[in-house]
Amino acid sequence: MTPDRRAQLIAFLESLGLDPGGRDLAPVNEALTHTSAGLAINHERLEFLGDAVLRLAASEFLQRHHPEQSVGQRAALRAQLVSDRWLAELGLQCGIAKVLTIGAMAAGDRTGRATLRAEACEALIGALYDCWGGANGGLAPVHLWLTPHWHRAAATFAANPDLHNWKSALQEWSQGEGRGLPDYSSREVSTTHGDPRRFHCSVAVEQQTLGEGWGRSRRQAEQEAARMALERCRTPELSPAPGSPGER
Repeated sequence: MTPDRRAQLIAFLESLGLDPGGRDLAPVNEALTHTSAGLAINHERLEFLGDAVLRLAASEFLQRHHPEQSVGQRAALRAQLVSDRWLAELGLQCGIAKVLTIGAMAAGDRTGRATLRAEACEALIGALYDCWGGANGGLAPVHLWLTPHWHRAAATFAANPDLHNWKSALQEWSQGEGRGLPDYSSREVSTTHGDPRRFHCSVAVEQQTLGEGWGRSRRQAEQEAARMALERCRTPELSPAPGSPGER
């Protein structure tokens, strides 16, 4: 790592409220080097680690700051606090694109920028955990960075529980109507990285298709399908009647 790159990474971490001190920042550099750059190191290893670290840190945040919530409520909120959408917004807020090394094709792919930011943030979380000692203190910088963002997000979701949590809202509706659990059917229809229509999903209740959606990830497509289904179910003239024939 060049001195200029190290100085850039130190300045970036300090902007997140972290003090890297004399730590080895090789993992941070690795996390912020996307596979599209075609270099010997890339973000994938630390993104895998960051996924697990993120879920653990979010669980601790909810245990510490929202002990009044039930396990089900915490699970629903955690799903929002670790989502690709939330990570992409986090990356935008902290300007992670400025320190991300990517290839020329990825740089020109405007539709894939949100995915790049989400992947980079998750990899950076894994790198911080690694740099700060792993099991011996590695969660501290993650909490220091993410807790203020999580507080704001939790307040937003408390004001509008259905926001970006359409799957949970649809499940509550279907169970409240005595119609069981929604059934999601997803498929990958494109192999292009960052394609907003890479995955297609349809959701049915009692074998009746209620909504369809597209997304860059399977999870995003499922959420969009659930959102469309809820809009239909909450519109009186479109709301499906129990036992009506399934739509194909």
